[in-house]
Amino acid sequence: MNILVLNGSPRRSGNTEIMADAFIKGALEQGHQVEKVNLGHMKIAPCLDCEFCFTHNGVCVQKDDMAEILDKVDRADMIVFASPIYWFSISAQLKAAIDRLYARARKGFNIRYAALLLDSASDGVYRSAVAAYEDTCSYLRWENKGILTVPGMDAKGDMAHSDGVEKAYRLGKSLVME
Repeated sequence: MNILVLNGSPRRSGNTEIMADAFIKGALEQGHQVEKVNLGHMKIAPCLDCEFCFTHNGVCVQKDDMAEILDKVDRADMIVFASPIYWFSISAQLKAAIDRLYARARKGFNIRYAALLLDSASDGVYRSAVAAYEDTCSYLRWENKGILTVPGMDAKGDMAHSDGVEKAYRLGKSLVME
């Protein structure tokens, strides 16, 4: 299976990336192909809702880094959204990329599976992010392969000393080759 991991954290080597890398390690050990995209330092503008993509086979009118991501999305069987929680939702970097997936609304997706990896300092802050993810999976008929939430990430690197690494690894390892 070809898996695309979208890391929405702007912090390099931070808790979200540590968690995503653990997931990737497990998936690679199962024989999957995995590519991680760190969105934090890419140029991705908000969707304009111009629907140019609807009449141009999914090509977006905006010329930014999202074109590269959309090419990767087209080759993916599974997408994994990884994000820190900022103010009860996913990061703006990940949200901009998700909104720009609208370019595939008419063309469609090859993606059949999805997973969600979230971390935060506080517990009890995941509801809106999880609801949006579950609604997306339901609407697009993507099979949810798992949701991982890891609270208690107060400082950069805390993930490396938490059970979140093992849980993310096991989630990646649980994916059966299709």
